[in-house]
Amino acid sequence: MARVTRCSIGVLSLFAFTWILPVQAAWKLEPDASHVDATVVEITPEGPVPHQHRIHQLEGSIDNEGNLSMPLRLNQLEAMETLEPLPSWFSRVADRPAATVITHIPPQRLDELAVGETLTETLQFKAESQVEKERQAPVELRFTRESPDLIRVTNAQRIVLDGQQIMANSNARTILQLLGYEQLGDEIPITLEAVLRNSDGMSDPE
Repeated sequence: MARVTRCSIGVLSLFAFTWILPVQAAWKLEPDASHVDATVVEITPEGPVPHQHRIHQLEGSIDNEGNLSMPLRLNQLEAMETLEPLPSWFSRVADRPAATVITHIPPQRLDELAVGETLTETLQFKAESQVEKERQAPVELRFTRESPDLIRVTNAQRIVLDGQQIMANSNARTILQLLGYEQLGDEIPITLEAVLRNSDGMSDPE
């Protein structure tokens, strides 16, 4: 009986210890307010023509270790909506993640950020795909806490993709040709605007 009692006390103590541990904020991307904008320059016989494109409804959450995994699907590209109805096979492909972007954000830095304060961090972004090798690049981002449960994220430096490198990728080239592009300019500037929301409301620094 004493043995059972000691065991029960141990279990209760473990639960009590869990309750008093500091809890990391459950920061999640808010899809309706999170997107990437790109300026794609089409090379035509009449000269370069810029086009604006958006990847919207970005999704992902930051775990207790600070890992953020953000899957990207073709149907998040707004321009795809102009191509409907798409072939059934392409619609199925468009609903599946084409790539996953992974990075690490120190969660304590976000939790300690006071309302009105801004933090600039250089994060290492990694893109994983089943059809091409892993790519990595550092990106400097700006985090601004606008309220106890909301942090706005924007790029703190100019981000440029290589247009020729993108056209060299067979999958990317297929999508661009569907959109009517045959030749691109050398640079594709992109901007990020995202909102991280603390869904549990437990992070509120003074």
